[in-house]
Amino acid sequence: MTVARNPGVSVEAARSALNPDVSRRAALGGALALIISASLPSGVLAKEDEPLKFGRDAMPNGWRDDPRVFVAIDPEGIVTVTCHRSEMGQGVRTSIAMVVAEELGADWSKVRVAQAWGDETVFGNQDTDGSRSLRHFFMPLRRAGAAARTMLEQAAAAEWGVPASEVVAGDQMVRHEPSGRKENWGRFAERASKLPLPDPASLKLRAPADFRYIGKGEIGLIDNHDFTTGKANYGIDVRLDGLLYAVIARPPVFRGRVRKFDASAAMKVPGVLKVFEIEPSPPPTEFNPLGGVAVVARNTWAAIKGREALKIEWDDGPNASYDSAAFRTALEESARKPGKTVRADGDVDAAFAAAKQRVTAEYYVPHLAQAPMEPPVATARATDTSCEVWTCTQAPQATRANLAKRLGLKLDDVRVNVTLLGGGFGRKSKPDYVVEAALCSRAMDGAPVKLTWTREDDISHSYYHTVSVERIEAALDERGFPTAWLHRSVAPTIGSTYVEGAKNELPFELGMGLVNLPFAIPNIRIENPEAPAHVRIGWFRSVSNIPHAFAIQSFAAELAHAAGRDPKEYLLELIGPDRILDAAALGDVWNYGEDPAVYRLDTGRLKRTIEAAAAGVGWGRKLGEGRGLGIAGHYSFVTYTAVAAEVEVKDGEIAVRQVDIAVDCGPQVNPERIRSQMEGAVIMGMGLGLSAEITFKDGRSEQRNFDGYDLTRIDASPKILNVHLLPSGDYDGPLGGVGEPGVPPVAPAIANAVFAATGKRIRGLPLNKHFGA
Repeated sequence: MTVARNPGVSVEAARSALNPDVSRRAALGGALALIISASLPSGVLAKEDEPLKFGRDAMPNGWRDDPRVFVAIDPEGIVTVTCHRSEMGQGVRTSIAMVVAEELGADWSKVRVAQAWGDETVFGNQDTDGSRSLRHFFMPLRRAGAAARTMLEQAAAAEWGVPASEVVAGDQMVRHEPSGRKENWGRFAERASKLPLPDPASLKLRAPADFRYIGKGEIGLIDNHDFTTGKANYGIDVRLDGLLYAVIARPPVFRGRVRKFDASAAMKVPGVLKVFEIEPSPPPTEFNPLGGVAVVARNTWAAIKGREALKIEWDDGPNASYDSAAFRTALEESARKPGKTVRADGDVDAAFAAAKQRVTAEYYVPHLAQAPMEPPVATARATDTSCEVWTCTQAPQATRANLAKRLGLKLDDVRVNVTLLGGGFGRKSKPDYVVEAALCSRAMDGAPVKLTWTREDDISHSYYHTVSVERIEAALDERGFPTAWLHRSVAPTIGSTYVEGAKNELPFELGMGLVNLPFAIPNIRIENPEAPAHVRIGWFRSVSNIPHAFAIQSFAAELAHAAGRDPKEYLLELIGPDRILDAAALGDVWNYGEDPAVYRLDTGRLKRTIEAAAAGVGWGRKLGEGRGLGIAGHYSFVTYTAVAAEVEVKDGEIAVRQVDIAVDCGPQVNPERIRSQMEGAVIMGMGLGLSAEITFKDGRSEQRNFDGYDLTRIDASPKILNVHLLPSGDYDGPLGGVGEPGVPPVAPAIANAVFAATGKRIRGLPLNKHFGA
């Protein structure tokens, strides 16, 4: 099998680094009779000490619909499904295995999961982002399971000399119905693996009425035992013989660099082995290391103490004077001037000239850090000719490509082993930390090195969620309903990470709830003034939907108040009659990367989620003093979500008492995971809305740990949190996303509830900052 040309690194070493308690044979998905898995295609089981190799020839039959990419069956009938996406708490390993097992007809108790290594030529796109793992692979995985079942039936039929149409595979057995003959399907796995792939058009997928797993929500996590007993292996858990440990002192200001340093005191720290400079890459930033001074030691504590002893003189570079408070003022000034027009419907200027009333508001969302509970970490073994890493990454293929580029290696000479992720939220899509680990290993003559980011490293050197100012103006008629809507969105773009000097939001950012505004307003103009970036900007769970939803849903509630209307009823009227909207007609050329003929914005579905959330929270009920209800709805990642919140404001503190979140993501594959994702989104959204903020002074982050970057703690969680699942469509139709869509409506729903409770309209996050909490 070709998985990594890395002399001196055996299959056994790769296995034991991740889990020393699992045998090599078990880790690779079974014994010699296997239906090709993503870990080992048929006939290529390596010797114990054979170096790993890899490349396209490892999987000549392609990927996706091919069961030999995803399915392995051992002689006892145990099924191992390979997951090609990264597991970071969203349950993708369970859901992918569940889909394959459904069509294969496997007994769930005899299904296991293995993690794919990073190789786009085998697995296709492996980036775990955009809420698209099941959205894109549900049908290919079903076909892979059905093909494996068909091949088992064909193999048994050939051996028994009976028609394949009379043979049925299921529950780890193959049966010949007329004769009653049956045998464990593991006996036919090797023979089945050598058969030609069935024509996809000939595959018989199971009818939804016959599903045992899909849509049932009673599966539980396939890794749950390991999670709850501490056996699960994350990036921080990797161990290799002779392992060394490293940390890096990075420039405190983005694009700063080392002017000079003195390592004499650091080298006196017991355990410190080497101190050396890592040169930053020239702009643009991309996923390159920031540079700085690396300290390698015999343990992480020694490396940290060595770093503390360093004497470094920094050149702070072009962002030395970055001040986030002053930058907010600059963004507000830009928002008050015309910018690049990105959507224009009707005649906005004429409508404003004839308006009975005008309402204007500006909204602010600060920089945010992803702050996963497991900070970035990677273990690398890198020489002049090869590199192998073990890491918690959302983007194994980007990791592999960046390693090859920075180390000057061929892609086939780089191996990326993916561990579990202790959270990601977009931060672990950027593999700068993996490249750092490889550079440290190469500096130690190929010895394995684990590079750890501390929490302070993580918060001070993130790829931050963009800061933004959203200015919205509306012209109202005599009923208080908008005849015109002008929205200016000003925010540094993620494009600045890739293109030096980029200042306008990219199409995918504009398509996140901005240009695809679904309101039934005749005159709409949306503009995007320029904004430079002074820090690294990167993906963050739900990305630009956060500022756009906060502004639009808050402004809708402001308009309702101006019109003397109920906020929920007014929001529904803004959305207008049920209709199907075409993304391109709204100026959205991205459409979450989906076919606009298949994925279209259905305002009826959005309205139903709003109604469901409102019904759940008991909209309209009388509340005591200092309590209020708020609501918000949003469309993102081709899914519809709405949040209704009850808050209490007392003694200058905001307490969220109840949250009801409704979601319509189309057909539901794993309802239990959808529910969990929505619950997590509410808690995360509360943190962003109430307390989280990254500010900068003299180019430096003023927050360094959780004492300054405040996230929602368990004592602040709502006592009542209800998730309302609104199934729609069938399993032959398109699926929506789940991981990200729950976050955007949380903050505006809470802000609107705060207004209902206090009469105080807050237009800047975090909300607690305005109450002195």
